[in-house]
Amino acid sequence: QVQLVESGGGLVQAGGSLRLSCAASGHTFRSYAMGWFRQAPGKEREFVAYINWSGGYTYYADSVKGRFIISRDNAKNTVYLQMNSLKPEDPAVYYCGRNLQDIARMGGYDSWGQGTQVTVSS
Repeated sequence: QVQLVESGGGLVQAGGSLRLSCAASGHTFRSYAMGWFRQAPGKEREFVAYINWSGGYTYYADSVKGRFIISRDNAKNTVYLQMNSLKPEDPAVYYCGRNLQDIARMGGYDSWGQGTQVTVSS
């Protein structure tokens, strides 16, 4: 059974940084691409970042490109999201997911964590 557990969320001032982690278990982590999505209150869950199985290819939503960095450590079965220069529009619950196909669509992911809350104060 695939299990994904996010951590690292919290309250940060605008312009600050946070690093989210997603620890995976129950499957061969290094065989799968992973992604991060976020969902703000009253909004649909939206794509944030993607990383392929080896970490050699990454892809970002335009809204976070140049500010966020996705990475992974296959020895630790963990994917990370380094968030820099946080803006007032970034607060949301952030989720990691296991990717099977479409990179930027929820339907391309078959497993999700419970999410971690990110709050940005202005």
